[in-house]
Amino acid sequence: MAVFRIERWAPLDAAEAWRRVTDWPAHGARVPLTRVTVVPDGPTHGGSRINARTGVGRFGFDDPMEVVRWEPPGPGRAVGLCRLEKRGRVVTGWAEIAVHAATDRRTRVTWTEDLRVRGLPRACDGLLARAGRLVFGRALAGLLEPR
Repeated sequence: MAVFRIERWAPLDAAEAWRRVTDWPAHGARVPLTRVTVVPDGPTHGGSRINARTGVGRFGFDDPMEVVRWEPPGPGRAVGLCRLEKRGRVVTGWAEIAVHAATDRRTRVTWTEDLRVRGLPRACDGLLARAGRLVFGRALAGLLEPR
């Protein structure tokens, strides 16, 4: 298993940081050759299903996920937490996105992921973790950048 963790600070309040990092289609715009869809359409909640399709034309793979924990930050809750379980034939594992309210206009976001690719030998875990940190680190930075 390739476990990696990314941390970013954003000049946003926790609610805005949460909105941005749980805007699933926006993730697709930040990850090369990837399009993200959500079922059902509308606000995310526990049980929502997300699919990240990566590839070109008919050559690619799906990364289906289910939201198994959905706790947005808010009054009485300084940390928002979303946990996704990966349910695919190619990509398995889980991801957790946490939004930590630090100050009124500054928030810390952590992304922890256990990324597994079926058929890939364990000897590749280090390379897979580095690739995950690079790709998802850039995506997270882009989602949180000032607009």
